Amino acid sequence: HRHLHHIAAIIEAADLSAAVRSGALTVFQRLAEAEAQVHGSTVAKVHFHEVGAVDAIVDIVGSLVGLEALGVDRVEASTLPVGGGSVMSEHGRIPVPAPATTILLQGVPIKGGPVEAELVTPTGAALLATLCKRFGPLPDFTLHSIGVGAGTREFPEHPNVLRVLVGEGTGTVTHRSVAVLETALDDENPQFAAAIIPTLLAAGALDAMLVPTTMKKGRAGWWLVVVCEPLDSERLAALVLARTTALGVRRRIDERFELPRRIEHVETAFGTIAVKVATLPDGSQRAIPEFEEVREASERSGKSLREVSEAATRAWESGSNG
Repeated sequence: HRHLHHIAAIIEAADLSAAVRSGALTVFQRLAEAEAQVHGSTVAKVHFHEVGAVDAIVDIVGSLVGLEALGVDRVEASTLPVGGGSVMSEHGRIPVPAPATTILLQGVPIKGGPVEAELVTPTGAALLATLCKRFGPLPDFTLHSIGVGAGTREFPEHPNVLRVLVGEGTGTVTHRSVAVLETALDDENPQFAAAIIPTLLAAGALDAMLVPTTMKKGRAGWWLVVVCEPLDSERLAALVLARTTALGVRRRIDERFELPRRIEHVETAFGTIAVKVATLPDGSQRAIPEFEEVREASERSGKSLREVSEAATRAWESGSNG
């Protein structure tokens, strides 16, 4: 059996990009949290069976590496058909969807059927809940390529396939809903307050910031603001309450206007760097090197962050013009 810290050590030691490593750890953390809730246990005590752990590592890391290789910056999914009936597990016969799957898919649109089988596993649910920014009908985009994966199990009247459509935004400014979490901290150690920001980002927040503010009775304090996917809001609010002195967190749903963006990889003297390319309303493009990869390349080469970042930008500009 392997515990979460064993799996985390394997992932940390693997030759993966910072984004894949961080994403895989987040997916496993969510999977372990769901299993712990099912068993009335703690994340530290949850164990993954040896074979199951290897399968899950391959599924999760492989999915993230594949998305990165395809340059996918945003993942959306349809309403999830979860199947039905029951399946055997190491704890006996359990209903479909499995208990851990139901916990992971809270807030996600699902439907039963169309066959009596398990169509969404806990691992799949953890991946989708972490990766997907939206569930529902197809968005507006230009379709470039299609992938179809077939399962080994045969159903009489239902094709056992998963289809992936890859494309690019239409080039216009789009908008969608995001959750905004806020809380005021007036009795928090500034070092502890600052430490919550990377924790929230690693846990899936889109953005997080601390703003100095003056509170009641003239006390100096911090205003913590977290922007996240609506599906992640309850989990991240619980994290804020657990890791700070806050006694409450406010949540609202805002509309966010966004530029279409995609990930490209450029070759520099310091190695391969991922660059986020945004399309502006006038059709022009702007490239921003991914900071974590710039930081890793900077540490490897001993060169400054600015030098590595500018090299990546130049490499993208020469490639886009050539």
